[in-house]
Amino acid sequence: MAPLRSYDAFAKPIDGIRERSVTGGFITLLASATAGVLLLSQILLYLQVQTRHSMHLADSVPSVLFNNARPKDLLGHRIPLRMYITFPHLVCSALDYSHDGNALSSGKFDHYHKAPFTFSKRKPTVQEYKSATVGGYGSDSEVQKKRSEGCTLVGTLRVPRVGGTISVSVSPDAWRRATSLLSFGVDTSGDPDPFHGRLPNVTHLIHDVTFGAPFPPGDNPLKNARHVMDNGSGVALANVAVKLVPTTYKQTFRMAQETYQASVSRHIVQPETLASQRSTLLPGLLITYDFTPLAVRHVESRENWFVFVSSLVGIVGGVFVTVGLVSGCLVNSAQVVAKKMD
Repeated sequence: MAPLRSYDAFAKPIDGIRERSVTGGFITLLASATAGVLLLSQILLYLQVQTRHSMHLADSVPSVLFNNARPKDLLGHRIPLRMYITFPHLVCSALDYSHDGNALSSGKFDHYHKAPFTFSKRKPTVQEYKSATVGGYGSDSEVQKKRSEGCTLVGTLRVPRVGGTISVSVSPDAWRRATSLLSFGVDTSGDPDPFHGRLPNVTHLIHDVTFGAPFPPGDNPLKNARHVMDNGSGVALANVAVKLVPTTYKQTFRMAQETYQASVSRHIVQPETLASQRSTLLPGLLITYDFTPLAVRHVESRENWFVFVSSLVGIVGGVFVTVGLVSGCLVNSAQVVAKKMD
């Protein structure tokens, strides 16, 4: 073991030879404080999340129009579409909805969308009615009575990752009945008039419309969005165009999530415009959505753990070595000056 001592780089000074002083203690405290501050700052830097964005072409989606598109291959290319909308002045019997032209009134909607991935209509709750009503809603007893004149649409569909349209509007039968009653004063139906001799008011509140998994750092522009038809008749079409950006969201120590960011533009189409263009669209809400060919990758990460530990060791050791060198130079310089003065 004796030859091994010659390789000892950490030679221990003898206690009797070492000299302790007040200045040395002050320098040690200063070095310790400096090392502590640098250590704390390094920990704070490690805890901060670094975000990186990158863009790439989105994955191709097989289409049912091609023979080589197998049904099991299409399952992973469908995303959930969740809708939660309240029409405070439109009864459920006069409300119709459709996806890509397949309407509930024609029976095609139920043919393509089976439970549990479908929509349902119900009477709005008191809170839903109050949130959707504009210009006051009266007392609680009046709300209990008036909310039976509204309708809430809620549900989830599984839609393919291709562009499409969702329409929530007045049903064709209810629209024909209302226009016939106002134009000719004739009502061929024996049922009570749900609109009380007026045109249907399609003012509505979009509580939430979400495509796929929501993007956690972003806001949903289709949440708590209100469309007020204040043109006197209450008849108009809210046209909403949605651009969906596929986004891969990766957090530290978690699996990557496939989410979607939405860019929304909207405008109200007045009935005069619909009539002049001879549009077949009925008053209500029309959502047109499409997917961008570019996808975004959002990655949140921290500094590598080994780099972090190396930095801590380097900070602590570097501070004391540097202070030791500086203090040694100062002591030796003071001794040389003292000898020359003597």
